[in-house]
Amino acid sequence: MTKYSLRARMMILILAPTLLIGLLISTFFVVHRYNELQDQLVDSGSSIIEPLAIASEYGMTFSNREGVRQLVSMLHRRHSNIVRSIAVFDTQNHLLVTSNFHQNYSLLQLPKGAPIPDDLTVTTRGDSLILRTPIVSENQLPDMDISLEPGHNTLGYIAIELDLRTVRLQQYKEIFVATLLLSLCLCIAMLFAYRLMRDVTGPIRNMVNTVDRIRRGQLDSRVEGYMLGELDMLKNGINSMAMSLTAYHEEMQQNIDQATSDLRETLEQMEIQNVELDLAKKRAQEAARIKSEFLANMSHELRTPLNGVIGFTRQTLKTTLTPTQTDYLQTIERSANNLLNIINDVLDFSKLEAGKLVLEHIPFSLRDTVDETAVLLAHSAHEKSLEMTLNIHNDVPDNIVGDPLRLQQVLMNLLGNAIKFTEQGNIDINIELRNRHENSVDIEIQVHDTGIGISERQQSQLFQAFRQADASISRRHGGTGLGLVITQRLVKEMGGDICFNSQLHKGSTFWFHINLELSDKSISNKELHLDKLSGNRILYIEANPTAAQATLNIFHGEPVEVIHYANFDQVPDKHQHYDTVIHGVPISTNDIQAYMSGQLQTALSLSEHLILALPNQPQMDAEILKSAGAQACLFKPLSRNRLFNALLLTQVKPVDSVPSEFNHLPLTVMAVDDNPANLKLIGVLLADIVAEVVLCNSGEEAIARASQSDLDIILMDIQMPEIDGIKAAELIRKLPQHAKTPIVAVTAHAANGERERLLNAGMDDYLAKPINEKMLFSVLTKQCGTPGNSQAQEAELKMPPDEPSPIQTGSVNWELALRQAANKEDLAKDLLVILIDFLAEVELQVRNVLDGNKDDTLIDTVHKLHGSCSYSGVPRLKQLCQYLENQLRKGTPAEDLEPEWLELLDEFDNVRNDAPRYLHS
Repeated sequence: MTKYSLRARMMILILAPTLLIGLLISTFFVVHRYNELQDQLVDSGSSIIEPLAIASEYGMTFSNREGVRQLVSMLHRRHSNIVRSIAVFDTQNHLLVTSNFHQNYSLLQLPKGAPIPDDLTVTTRGDSLILRTPIVSENQLPDMDISLEPGHNTLGYIAIELDLRTVRLQQYKEIFVATLLLSLCLCIAMLFAYRLMRDVTGPIRNMVNTVDRIRRGQLDSRVEGYMLGELDMLKNGINSMAMSLTAYHEEMQQNIDQATSDLRETLEQMEIQNVELDLAKKRAQEAARIKSEFLANMSHELRTPLNGVIGFTRQTLKTTLTPTQTDYLQTIERSANNLLNIINDVLDFSKLEAGKLVLEHIPFSLRDTVDETAVLLAHSAHEKSLEMTLNIHNDVPDNIVGDPLRLQQVLMNLLGNAIKFTEQGNIDINIELRNRHENSVDIEIQVHDTGIGISERQQSQLFQAFRQADASISRRHGGTGLGLVITQRLVKEMGGDICFNSQLHKGSTFWFHINLELSDKSISNKELHLDKLSGNRILYIEANPTAAQATLNIFHGEPVEVIHYANFDQVPDKHQHYDTVIHGVPISTNDIQAYMSGQLQTALSLSEHLILALPNQPQMDAEILKSAGAQACLFKPLSRNRLFNALLLTQVKPVDSVPSEFNHLPLTVMAVDDNPANLKLIGVLLADIVAEVVLCNSGEEAIARASQSDLDIILMDIQMPEIDGIKAAELIRKLPQHAKTPIVAVTAHAANGERERLLNAGMDDYLAKPINEKMLFSVLTKQCGTPGNSQAQEAELKMPPDEPSPIQTGSVNWELALRQAANKEDLAKDLLVILIDFLAEVELQVRNVLDGNKDDTLIDTVHKLHGSCSYSGVPRLKQLCQYLENQLRKGTPAEDLEPEWLELLDEFDNVRNDAPRYLHS
């Protein structure tokens, strides 16, 4: 905002009204006088032309041109100061007489075809004013011209041209006089304004200067001079203030001297205290060092037995076991792994304190992650006869990006506390969508229990390290008091917040909300629906209302009818048949034999398809229940994927043997890939599906083999040296026998728009690495139209769904490697060996780049390594390769990726160190 001085503001406020009023008045009078002068000229012209029109009546009536001419000439001479020319025209618009033959009389003449005006008209043309009026005959005489028609008495018209220049000169004089008067008024106003400013702003400026000197410390300054009115009062006030400041300054100086003396004494005391604090700091640093050493030693002592538990559990899993034993051992392994992760979190508490904890940013399945956590802790809840429920709203997206391990840790802390402090009732997990953005979602996760609750006085201690709401709780339930502290800080690291609501003896509800990015890559299985069971009637028996509502929400929107009752006694018609019965076995069920002879038989009498939702307790042996007639046994709490998989599988009729023609499709398939590991895996997968397989390790070899063989379909890798997959496909299609052979693109470069780009380039279909038997089977049957598609679909349905790989600390995920190798252990080992052999070659190339040497083949090498990682169970190494490949394709210089190259080399060492325990097992 512009700041004007007082002098300028006064000048503006004085002159502006004067100028505005003067302009308005001058403008009004000038405009008024301007119009008045012009009206006077028009009035003079009309006083000339109107009598002339009357006087010319006789001459026009009797065609006396000479008489009219004399009349016109006399009037022109008499008024020559304003009249330029006078002309008389007859009714035919022909000139009769004019007073000035040197003028262009056409200016006075009406335009052709224009009627003679009935009254006086005024027209302005430049500096001329033209008036026209008709000559009217007032009497009809007997000897009048017979050419006049009866009823018409207009004899012609007179036009007179008046000179406006004299009027213009007078108008300009009026404007000049008005401007002169306005200027005079402004000058007078400026004189008064100057006098006023001199009497007001001068003293004020004097006072401002005096105040400025006082501000700079010259307290003896005073305002001098004679002033009027309020200015004199202001002068006296400023002088009084200066005198007061002088007194305060003297007093303050005395106080400063006294404070300085006191400060010297205080500084001497602080020096002594600093020495003591320095000694205390050294003692604290020594204590922190001892604590770090203790935590490191404790970590080693805890890791050693845990590694033994995990190792022997994995060895036991490789032996022949029943499904129930396998499930128990997998639970033990997951528990041990999670315990190891919790130990790491406790040891990383200092990282949270220092803000150095780095969260993962990877795609994962939200439902699988939460389901795994709930099932893992359900055993502890069910041992205390607590019901655990899981309710994930259907609008919550599943494929997201974040840190699944930290999310599991937060849930395990909250669920563990809920189970620990609840003696009866429910533990409920509720996940809902708060807000959805373009590329992210806000979700809220709630954990509700019916436990002992927390008093208002104790709630303030919840989020303090090594503290619990009630110190006596630790004697009954144990715990370090770090759980909620770590949970709160992890939630904040994930960009969210955690809150709770609790009442003593009425339970607690903890909820937290976090923002997670949406993943455009599907991590979990394709979302299951019950379209194949459309119209089925499902009887659902569950006594716990919260668990029942959570399961009914899962069925919302599915084309099946679900009838829910709390127990079998409420079923109205015991002879009615249902397609499927789902029975939630009560937590209180302890006698499995009594259950099998009672409620199990009742359920089997209602449907031959029975699914049991069992509490995770030792006495609930799923194998015994299956042998008694149950088709599927699921542990509580139920989740969408596990429940829908069980429903779909129970509706498939068992097939004892599949004919050989459906085990091996009658196809000849050629697979092309420059990566030996990828090619070997695809060859093994194809050998189990089709009759004949042709393997090629380059585009040149594929073209040569295609020219010699009849092929039903070709699986073509895209990124290959020399001749890439697209070029090889174009050359193969030029061969007569392969003009219509389907060619499927196989690539690990699964960026957005990649599928459309490849299809536009001429490919018939698209397969993203890593591929598996289901993907191959689906593409082959789709592209080749082989017979037996119904059996193929049934076989595909009977394939076990892909389970999410368990979270583990090693660089090699062996279960993932087995699944990627079609559950063939020997093949998984071969692929891992090929990968490790290839790492040495890649390492040399990477170190060459780190030394500053340019390598144009680096992107091809990273792509090849990325493809090998897709089949070897090394998710961390695969993630690094994918990131590096994407950056190199975007044009990022290799030298700018030095931290990632070093991280890649470190992961090479981790894979080499972790692989032997799987290769030599």
